[in-house]
Amino acid sequence: MNIFLQRIADRIIRVGNLAITGPDGTTSNFGDGSGEKVHLVIHTRRAERAITLHPSLAIPEAYMEQELDFVEGDVLSFLHLIYTNTGISWAESTWGRMLNWLRLKARPLQQWNTERRARRNIQRHYDLSGDLYRLFLDDDMQYSCAYFERPNMTLEEAQLAKKRHIAAKLRIMPGQTVLDIGSGWGGLGLYIAKTFETDVLGVTLSTEQHQVSTERAHAAGLEQNVHFELRDYRDLSERFDRIVSVGMFEHVGVTHYKTFFDKCAQLLKPDGVMLLHTIGRVGPPTTTNAFIRKHIFPGGYIPALSEIMPHIERSGLMVTDVEVLRLHYAETLKAWRERFMANRDKVKEIYDERFCRMWEFYLAGSEASFRWQDLVNFQLQLTRRNDILPMTRDYIGKSEKAIAMHEMGHQPDRLIAKPEVASDGRQADKQPRRRKVSGKG
Repeated sequence: MNIFLQRIADRIIRVGNLAITGPDGTTSNFGDGSGEKVHLVIHTRRAERAITLHPSLAIPEAYMEQELDFVEGDVLSFLHLIYTNTGISWAESTWGRMLNWLRLKARPLQQWNTERRARRNIQRHYDLSGDLYRLFLDDDMQYSCAYFERPNMTLEEAQLAKKRHIAAKLRIMPGQTVLDIGSGWGGLGLYIAKTFETDVLGVTLSTEQHQVSTERAHAAGLEQNVHFELRDYRDLSERFDRIVSVGMFEHVGVTHYKTFFDKCAQLLKPDGVMLLHTIGRVGPPTTTNAFIRKHIFPGGYIPALSEIMPHIERSGLMVTDVEVLRLHYAETLKAWRERFMANRDKVKEIYDERFCRMWEFYLAGSEASFRWQDLVNFQLQLTRRNDILPMTRDYIGKSEKAIAMHEMGHQPDRLIAKPEVASDGRQADKQPRRRKVSGKG
């Protein structure tokens, strides 16, 4: 191992048990010898040089190219060892702050997601084979953080609980119009339309997702109530009673936050409710991991809450509820990673060994970031007036219970408890006439 890499590893790894075998065959040990041993082998000098200069990018790339292997431990245990030793102290060091400052200066160019570029970025990830996603997602193909309201829930149960939790916060009523920005494979839109007898428009930039979601709507007999379009949310003009966006905001980019919230404010009716579900960070603003930006989510970024709030405030929307989901995505990613690894041979048949290794690192690295770093999920509830929703949060839990009863075949009188009189003086029980939703016009 070259002396520079050895010094870096010696400085970082103080706790734990790390062994690195270099291209020359010699092995060096780092840490105090405690805990599970992690032993990685670097096969080429090219990889060794790259890791010395840019470890956060070069280590996963070397693993992808089979220039690095784990002979003891795996990607997840390696990252646990690294994060145990680094924590956030490196980011707070003088060098760490300086490097982060330089990266922040370059960030606007990395996240300049025009409509054309946003479509291309989305297609890079979401237009992969649907067969790949079916190998590790739940039956409804929910590709976002599940909601583990009880220990030992299955992935399917937790994803259903997530949809129920979101629906309760939206306080949906029959006959309303709902916009789903970043509608994925259609699961949430179909769930809302079926459960609440609403009209749903889902928009996506993924050709694969649009095709699958449209086919699912026809198969479920809901094509008159759920309509999916291959469109950018910025092209919409119709107003909606409810807006939901799950797992899409991470692709907007900080330079477009103003556009996003201004547009949502235009699309949301005066008495409407919006729910934004997004990955976020509890630490300060930073930049996207180089490996994730280059190979997994080009143009993507995970924001701090401080980067989101100013744009909401200026848009005319108001925040009525904020929930931070901690560790829920770590458990979701654990389930995805285990299913992915159980079906690794099938993934390799669809793609190749390089792709399998890339996604191993992506899934394990993401789980590690939610489990041991500063990543969480934010659920932001937004309205245009402060009298649209009840004054306390009690209605959320009550609504979830009512929805769960409905799912089990029981029929409560009302899925969502409604006030007797709406804020504008009309009878709240009077429902709007149903109509087919389209984003056009």
